[in-house]
Amino acid sequence: MPRHVAIIMDGNSRWAEKRGWPASVGHEAGVRSLREVVKLSQQWGIQVLTVFAFSTENWLRPKMEIDFLMDLFERFSREHLTTMAAENIEVRCVGDHSMLPESLRNVIATLEESTKHNTGLKLSIALSYSGRQDIVSACKRLMGQVQNGEISSSDMTEAAIDEELQTSWVGEARDPDLLIRTSGEQRISNFMLWQTAYTEFLFVDSLWPDFGETQLKDALIEYQKRNRRFGKHGN
Repeated sequence: MPRHVAIIMDGNSRWAEKRGWPASVGHEAGVRSLREVVKLSQQWGIQVLTVFAFSTENWLRPKMEIDFLMDLFERFSREHLTTMAAENIEVRCVGDHSMLPESLRNVIATLEESTKHNTGLKLSIALSYSGRQDIVSACKRLMGQVQNGEISSSDMTEAAIDEELQTSWVGEARDPDLLIRTSGEQRISNFMLWQTAYTEFLFVDSLWPDFGETQLKDALIEYQKRNRRFGKHGN
């Protein structure tokens, strides 16, 4: 079983479009899939689940869709605050939250505070996240430490950068073992670029609202067939 599964939840709008419905219906359906995957991950012993909910590039979408998504994220956080705490799930949101509505930032802070002592599944939600910016910000913080005389330039190692990335909060399992992208697209779209250096990628045709227990089980079985060598052995 992979310790850390990351998912690019793609295909909500296409799922709705295929049915002649507005994109908002697809996003609502995507939340239901997320609920199920979180529940299954907890039940099946996955330690960390990271989901790509909203990228920095997504701010270029139509304002009406963005406003709906912000409201949806806020409602999801409010509705599941008690549930996450009760189910021993620790939740944190990573990304640049400066552009998020203040009400959403407040709900996120409450959700993180109420679950910070939980010891079960670690749920990391990438919201207004950029993998490139994550790396740049980490390097800037280290450079600031060098300029302040706190560390020397020789201390700027891979391990030091790794510790400064937003995803470091999950501990030893911070690098995903398996990354799943739904909807048939075969790219990672600026998601966890540093952390996925040795991650197994799986691209599935299912649109995110259609992704559930069967699809997750199939993905885990496919992962278990892989031979992860980390560059140590040849073919």
